[in-house]
Amino acid sequence: MKTLGLELYSKLYTARRSEQRIAEEYLHDEMKTPMHMSMGQEAIPVAVCQALHADDQIYVTYRSHAAFLSKTNDIERFFAELFGKETGTAQGKAGSMHIADHTKGHMCSSAIVASCVPLAVGASFVHKQQKSGRIACVFFGDGAVDEGVVWESLNVACAMQLPTLFVCEDNNLAVHTSRQVRQGYKSLGDVLRGFECSIFESASTDVEELYQTATEAIGAIRTSGRPSFLHLKCYRYLEHVGINEDFDAGYRTKEEFEEWRKRDSLDIQRKRLVDAELKESVELLEAEINERIDRSIQKAREADFPKIESIYQGVYYEKN
Repeated sequence: MKTLGLELYSKLYTARRSEQRIAEEYLHDEMKTPMHMSMGQEAIPVAVCQALHADDQIYVTYRSHAAFLSKTNDIERFFAELFGKETGTAQGKAGSMHIADHTKGHMCSSAIVASCVPLAVGASFVHKQQKSGRIACVFFGDGAVDEGVVWESLNVACAMQLPTLFVCEDNNLAVHTSRQVRQGYKSLGDVLRGFECSIFESASTDVEELYQTATEAIGAIRTSGRPSFLHLKCYRYLEHVGINEDFDAGYRTKEEFEEWRKRDSLDIQRKRLVDAELKESVELLEAEINERIDRSIQKAREADFPKIESIYQGVYYEKN
């Protein structure tokens, strides 16, 4: 049985190594879906998904990889979907930006900024009405905070005291535009403190610290019934969409990246485990995940594409 530290590292390593393999394979042009990589930001969805119960729900942005893998641990169907194969989560029709598995609580990923926020609030209303004890968690970037629907949804969740976990993955960017240019206020936390919700803020890249913060936020929901808002700072390593670096674009510096890279969440957690004399367990874990990823990519490559008639399926609700 894995310890908490190993479990968190397993999720971190799975997300990071999966994206590294995406970057290696993407050049072959077999994966046609656009890729919004989670690299550098993985610790947030890993920590939050670890803290949630298995039957809690998550609603995710188009930067979906780390959240999907952390919630479902389904590497096989993940790669099948990226390759556009019928063995994927949506028969290859969703791709990276819309990957989901509602049977494991990953309800949707959406390419429309902030569009999942009201869906999560609606789900949390259902959970409250049914007294199920479940939480609806929604991930969004700081760019989404510029959308009115975020504030409308937060207002409803606070006014009705709904079990919603708002998770703002704040990398200070809306594509290429920094917060300072976009927002007419200095502190998101100061604005949030006017709402009837529990607020938690962190700039840590330590997955165990983030797990504790997420656990406190989730515990506050379960105890009080009111929403929690996690405002977590992070840094996106790669370009907004794609597999490359983009420091030559001029909107951020390589020096900024290097400062964040010194606090890489994967390195921090690996060192902690090695220092705790768990190096052998770490290396075994990494080897198992590497093998599983390689096997998943091979199976995805060999799988069939969906049949042409399936293009008409899943467009509208189909009653069984």
